[in-house]
Amino acid sequence: MRLRFDRQLNWLHVELIKLGSLCEKAIALSARVLEARSDEVIDEILGVAAQIKAKEKELESYCMMLLLKQQPVAKDFREISAALKMVSDLERIGDQAADIADLSRHIRGETVHGLLHINDMAEATVKMVTASVDAFVKGNLQLAEKVMEDDDIVDSLFNQIKDELICMIQEKRIEAESALDLLMAAKYLERIGDHAVNLAEWVEYSVTGKRKNNEVPQNLW
Repeated sequence: MRLRFDRQLNWLHVELIKLGSLCEKAIALSARVLEARSDEVIDEILGVAAQIKAKEKELESYCMMLLLKQQPVAKDFREISAALKMVSDLERIGDQAADIADLSRHIRGETVHGLLHINDMAEATVKMVTASVDAFVKGNLQLAEKVMEDDDIVDSLFNQIKDELICMIQEKRIEAESALDLLMAAKYLERIGDHAVNLAEWVEYSVTGKRKNNEVPQNLW
């Protein structure tokens, strides 16, 4: 019985990695479409976002099946519960990437190229998402804590982009409307970073039974 349950958990890990990879692809594409707007890339992002949503529903159903049919206790319960919460955050990351794709329709690529830290911000969030999923699969608390710390990098990059846009407006190198669109795109990336932190906090809960924001009742298990 335990061997079968371990196999089910292993399948969950593998599929969660696949979902994380889809999110990483969506984030990378969202930065690319801001650099050089392309209807083809926009369609690709929206397609990946749809795959993420479908995978989320599949994993959500699987987690619920494990909780109801296997009735796990202690650490197994925490691990499945954490995975259930993580797939929701990963789905939201796909939504944010789709939002950037929609926003890119109104942004001229030449206003971005070589001027903003959009790519740096996207790369930082991709690393956070990758590390969070890796931390969950390995039960690595230190890696999860590193993700939480790395959110400061994303926040700093967002502030740099904001300052750059202010300078560009003042120097009349960009119209205010375009600057606001770019700032919103950067804000979506910042939110992706926040979701990555949520992922890391659920890893923390799966390992320790505690979570920094206290969302989980301390007497749960």
